[in-house]
Amino acid sequence: MKEMKEEEGEAPTSLSALREASRLVNSLVASSYAVRSFPVKWHSIRDKLEKLDSSLTSAGTDAGHGVSSELGELLHSVTATVSDARSLADRCCDECYSGGKLQLRSDLDVVISRLGLHMRRLDEIYASGTLSHSRAIILSRPGATASRDHMRLYVKDIFARMRIGGSELRAQALAALNQVLSEDEKYVRIVACEMADGVSLLVSLLESGDPGIQEEASGAVAVISGFESYRGALATAGAVGPLIRVLETGNGSAKERAGQALKRMTANCDNSWSVSAQGGVCTLLKICGGGGGSSSKELIASALSVLRNISRVGEIKRFMVEEGAIAALAKLLWSKEEAIQIQAVDFLATLASEDESVKQRAVREGGVVESLLHILQPSSHCSSKAREAALRAIDTFCFASAGSVSDLIGSGFLDLLLFFVRNGEASVRGSALRSVSRLCLVSEEAKKAMGDLGFMQELVPLLEAGCFEAREAAAEALCGLVSAHRNRRKFVQDEHSVSRILRLLDPEEEKPVAAKKLLLSALLVLTESHSGRRRIVASGYVKNLEKLAEKDVTDAKKIVKKLSGSRLRNMLNGIWSS
Repeated sequence: MKEMKEEEGEAPTSLSALREASRLVNSLVASSYAVRSFPVKWHSIRDKLEKLDSSLTSAGTDAGHGVSSELGELLHSVTATVSDARSLADRCCDECYSGGKLQLRSDLDVVISRLGLHMRRLDEIYASGTLSHSRAIILSRPGATASRDHMRLYVKDIFARMRIGGSELRAQALAALNQVLSEDEKYVRIVACEMADGVSLLVSLLESGDPGIQEEASGAVAVISGFESYRGALATAGAVGPLIRVLETGNGSAKERAGQALKRMTANCDNSWSVSAQGGVCTLLKICGGGGGSSSKELIASALSVLRNISRVGEIKRFMVEEGAIAALAKLLWSKEEAIQIQAVDFLATLASEDESVKQRAVREGGVVESLLHILQPSSHCSSKAREAALRAIDTFCFASAGSVSDLIGSGFLDLLLFFVRNGEASVRGSALRSVSRLCLVSEEAKKAMGDLGFMQELVPLLEAGCFEAREAAAEALCGLVSAHRNRRKFVQDEHSVSRILRLLDPEEEKPVAAKKLLLSALLVLTESHSGRRRIVASGYVKNLEKLAEKDVTDAKKIVKKLSGSRLRNMLNGIWSS
């Protein structure tokens, strides 16, 4: 470290002197990392040196073919200070504390003070007009094969412009930074890990009064937030508060980028309390409550994601509900944007999950159920995905209590279910069939009402559907419906329905095991009545039961045993002799 030449002689007047001063500063910064004594002092020295070098870099670009006498005098002083600092670094590394540690500490404080004076003097030179930030030119962007050092130099040059430039230069520098950040993760790492105050500077620019600067700074923060390993740096720099203020006052693009950043920063419940403590819940609900009128769909989608992320904290979820989350989300159920509509539906269901008070509040105050039923209306032109989400949400809100189910029946929900069982696309029909099965489990009233509306007749043809999932869903729904005595009487009146079920039990034909078990369960229930047993016996496919019983299928054996008192006694005598 002692090989550095001390600069002597007259004050430098050439551009080469400025470059040499910058080189010496950079050399000392690099060497300072090896110093282990007085780490706090050297961190302060290094920070001031890097900021001073940023200003000198800009001065070198602006100075043209020479430097002014004022700048020349400053360069002479800077070079002398750097020389003294290098000597102190040597003493610290050699643990040569001539004069004692207190004297060395005092000498370090003097260097820190002198560097501060140099920075203020350089600011005065800029303020006098001798140098102008506005004419500084950003270095050419490194190519795809550029070295890491070249990339680091480019980023360092950009940050120099951001620190000392005017609004126009800062906006240009930020735009250049965003371009490389979005193209190569190595630049993101340089900013987040290798620039002393890189993330902090970007966060500070979020609160710029210049819309262009704020927009570009929001973009840079959004890109960095896309990498989980760097989100901690954003949180440490205090990014949450400024991002929320961008949501409140920024232009459209800045808000969208801030929303993206917050969505990523809260992805794992991290920073949830920070968002809530700085007014983020109310700001986000206001964005959602606008229904898309003044906010873009991208911003609303991000706001919904942030709210959902932070709602995992119970106290924040309760506060969210108290602040009007249900009403705000209910408005979004009418959105014409499919993604937003589905997000709102799923988020409402999440809020109500395992929270009876939220369910009751939504049903009582929010108009949520009415909005969900609107999504299911065939005339609403909502997407299949939205209808699937609506059916899931109605299950969450209404299937838990007999009173809610009764109100749902009165609202025409069963007619909508029947429509989708008959005419729905495969995915919606599957969701409708699952709703039928769930209703059979929770409400005898709903079970009987569905039997009266003709659900069972619609389910039988679906037992022969192309996909196994559809067959199983139809079989489960039918099994639930025939468990009601009144429905069993209706079902056995149709001889074809019973025969079709028996035909589908052909042991030689490949069928889903689950669907077969459900059909056998339905037949077992039908044998509880004389008319049901008679209808089974009269079918030409009763032999399928015999074959299944011979294969020791439990429910098939139970059914055959119940039928054994009829004319099948002789046919099946051999089965029960074992």
